[in-house]
Amino acid sequence: MTPPIKSPRKLIEVALPLDAINAAAAREKSIRHGHPSTLHLWWARRPLAAARAVIFAQLVNDPGYQQGGGFKYGMNKKAAAEERKRLFKIIEDLVLWENTTNEEVLERARAEIRRSWREVCELNKDHPEAAELFNPEKLPALHDPFAGGGSIPLEAQRLGLEAYASDLNPVAVLINKAMIEIPPKFAGRAPIGPIPQGEEQASFTKKEWPGATGLAEDVRRYGVWMREEAQKRIGHLYPKVEITAEMARERPDLKPLVGQKLTVIAWLWARTVKSPNPAFSHVDVPLISSFILSSKAGKEAYVQPVVEGDRYWFTVKVGKPEDEAAAKMGTKLARGANFRCLMSDTPIAPTRIKSEGVAGRMSARLMAIVVEGDRGRVYLTPLPEHEAIAQQAKPEWVPETSLPNDPRNFWTVQYGLVTFGDLFTPRQLVALNTFVDLVGEAREQVRRDALAAGMCDDRRGIDAGSNGATAYAEAVGVYLAFAISKITNIGSSIASWMSDRGAFRETFARQAIPMVWDFAEANTFADVGGSLATALDKGAMAIATFPATPTSIASQNDASSQEIALGKLVSTDPPYYDNIGYADLSDFFYVWLRRTLRPIFPDLFATIAVPKAEELVATPYRHGGKESAEKFFLEGMTRAMQRLAEQTHPGFPVTIYYAFKQAETLGARASGPHHAGQRSAHPGTVSTGWETFLDAVISAGFAISGTWPMRTEGSGRMIGQGTNALASSIVLVCRKRSADAPTISRREFLRELNAVLPEALDEMTRGAGADRSPVAPVDLSQAIIGPGMAVFSKYAAVLEADGTPMSVRTALQLINRFLAEDEFDADTQFCLHWFEQHGWGEGRFGVADTLSRAKGTSVEGMRDAGVIESGGGIVRLRKWSEYPRHWNPQSDTRAPVWETLHHLIRALKQDGDAGAGGVLASVRGKSEAARQLAYRLYTLCERQGWADDARAYNELITSWSGIELAAADAPTKPTQRSLFD
Repeated sequence: MTPPIKSPRKLIEVALPLDAINAAAAREKSIRHGHPSTLHLWWARRPLAAARAVIFAQLVNDPGYQQGGGFKYGMNKKAAAEERKRLFKIIEDLVLWENTTNEEVLERARAEIRRSWREVCELNKDHPEAAELFNPEKLPALHDPFAGGGSIPLEAQRLGLEAYASDLNPVAVLINKAMIEIPPKFAGRAPIGPIPQGEEQASFTKKEWPGATGLAEDVRRYGVWMREEAQKRIGHLYPKVEITAEMARERPDLKPLVGQKLTVIAWLWARTVKSPNPAFSHVDVPLISSFILSSKAGKEAYVQPVVEGDRYWFTVKVGKPEDEAAAKMGTKLARGANFRCLMSDTPIAPTRIKSEGVAGRMSARLMAIVVEGDRGRVYLTPLPEHEAIAQQAKPEWVPETSLPNDPRNFWTVQYGLVTFGDLFTPRQLVALNTFVDLVGEAREQVRRDALAAGMCDDRRGIDAGSNGATAYAEAVGVYLAFAISKITNIGSSIASWMSDRGAFRETFARQAIPMVWDFAEANTFADVGGSLATALDKGAMAIATFPATPTSIASQNDASSQEIALGKLVSTDPPYYDNIGYADLSDFFYVWLRRTLRPIFPDLFATIAVPKAEELVATPYRHGGKESAEKFFLEGMTRAMQRLAEQTHPGFPVTIYYAFKQAETLGARASGPHHAGQRSAHPGTVSTGWETFLDAVISAGFAISGTWPMRTEGSGRMIGQGTNALASSIVLVCRKRSADAPTISRREFLRELNAVLPEALDEMTRGAGADRSPVAPVDLSQAIIGPGMAVFSKYAAVLEADGTPMSVRTALQLINRFLAEDEFDADTQFCLHWFEQHGWGEGRFGVADTLSRAKGTSVEGMRDAGVIESGGGIVRLRKWSEYPRHWNPQSDTRAPVWETLHHLIRALKQDGDAGAGGVLASVRGKSEAARQLAYRLYTLCERQGWADDARAYNELITSWSGIELAAADAPTKPTQRSLFD
């Protein structure tokens, strides 16, 4: 019999500095310069900070792991805690964006990974598979079978691991090739492209080109050449605007610009349909969502339509319109396709707009022009010659791939925009065709320049594994093609103008293709967002940050049948049930990438569109309904997870990300029964996608050893937008379940939960010493799933009373129910129950009297205690803001935990940590109960959707460490113990 692998517990199975990771992940959402997201869009890409921290903690041994009955190296708990603090400091430095390319910080992390790996190898040196699995001279490779946007493989490579990225989607595969596979082939090479005219030759001659910086520079240089060539060929389609004296006659703001030729940033168009009014049935009337062009203070501008007979035209005015509310509505009457006829005010029904669109009678009319002035954006009345020039554009090729008939995510089909080509104007199509042709020409130029610079060439391409001149030319071509993708994202007729920012709203402002009525057509030759120059500059900055070592591989593989994970560390970010239809959405880019890069990657771009049948997304329209879509997802995800359980390296846990969808939590709260006639125990932790995903993981043979809430959304998305507005992702930590795992009963399961969860909850809410900080209330319901599901998933089955296996849904409900089982004094119990039913609102005295008697207290007593107001047959709880500022708990003979908690909140709000610390110092006997009550109330408010109240309790807990420090410094007073202490 083969002896078991000795696998120490990893740091991620014990403790993480969540606050630091979450803060860095949230901040990263605002990073634009050098971030991989600026190279090519991918939906729901995980933050690099989170991926880096998870991989590090997945590889590094926890200092307190047991060996031979004692702690590592004879450590006691205190020593282990100190060692964790040191590891936490490495993670805290590692996740900072500024340290993404900081070799000193990265090498500290790599050294720690190597040290842990050598320890594991030493433990298993006598194992029969030691030579195959435990080579101390070579770190294990990492595999991500759902690589997507590539954050995980990229960060594995940055930490010194060989990375293997696989995905079914060819766009995702190409993104991963561009990040981890191509850069190492050309690492350290100097650029060979001609320095653009006007740039200093001397600044490039002596420079070293570490990593992928030389490759990045060549992408920029050949991008400049491509832009200049495109300008020669189609520049006439992008005219400037000369400001004339006539234009400035009624626009004093234009007078300083008279005689100047200004570059257009955007042409703003309104879609049109024939008027439904018989008197104007020959007139194409505009469908305009808003006449406001700029709402920036001091820079306001708007469109004013002028109607004369059966004609109309647009003029642009500066300042605020007289009827601002009407201007904001444009010609809209209501949400959706509800408009009015500009000529007659006749309503235009959605059915008419749809029929006009399907019949091909929807057109567009120029509404305004945005140009770049000396001091920012200038909005101009449309010029007939500009409209005429746009109509001259005749594209040679148009993508004819059909848009999916998915009404959830694709809203243009019902209006007659049925192919990907329909999403672009003729001028946009001409520009894209021109750029595609120029990428091919640029590849030939790069190859010639590479040969002239002395680069060897075996005439094999990059897909064949070469790093010669031909392969280098193709590599540059890949990144130039990505710039075209950047252009399409802003350069479609689905892009619009944001009046509050004076900028483009891209096609994929959300994970769908909506219908846009008035759209913004970008000038690809302007040096602003949406231009080729911007796309190339941002792309080059991202390439320069790629680690470019060690050699790594990206390939197209189905996760449910792949064999790449054998003997590798696994961390992955699978599709989230039905959140995003990646395959359908990525066709938007695929049609152009295929036309550009098929000669380089013939196998990757062999199909007309992205493969969809095997995609593990529960898409109802593709599978004939929700039930069949759920069945498809569960079966496919289970197969994929089984592959990982069978193949993953036994020395490490597997980490799997799951992201919550806001609609799941809001829908659960709003609609009551969430699924199959059952109400979820806690919205957001019991949802169709979440439980189906957990079911797949557990059915595949994994036991869950931890769950970590990761805040992967920006800090602007705070409580109030849904239960998971902060903790939007959960990282599952999994180990393969023992083959001889026993079966237990529901009663035994509950008994074990009751033994495990109190200690786990105490550690989470209290923090376990210096090496662990408290879990914020907003994250608690997700974090408690870890120890609870660890109990559930380690058994082959938990059997109900009738002998049937307990479902994941039931297990989650039982785990979540635990959060509601705290015990407090009688007054606090009354307040809790009353608050749950009435919030801060009023209720009848009779109801309050009955409840108070049941809880062993009285309305009069609680009124005297100061926690409620009672009079006129009405009872209500007092809010924290109504509590007296000068409160002396020593003289308060009846001070329930409820009162203590709300005095703490009042003091924190009014006097900060010091004020709350003074209160805490005087109620030390109630401090723990007050903290637990804050968690309980946060959970209650979050379920009810009471955002402001939830925030108050969350702020108290997140400030608890500072409050305790302030309490320690506060002068102590003798206290009289009470019944409630």
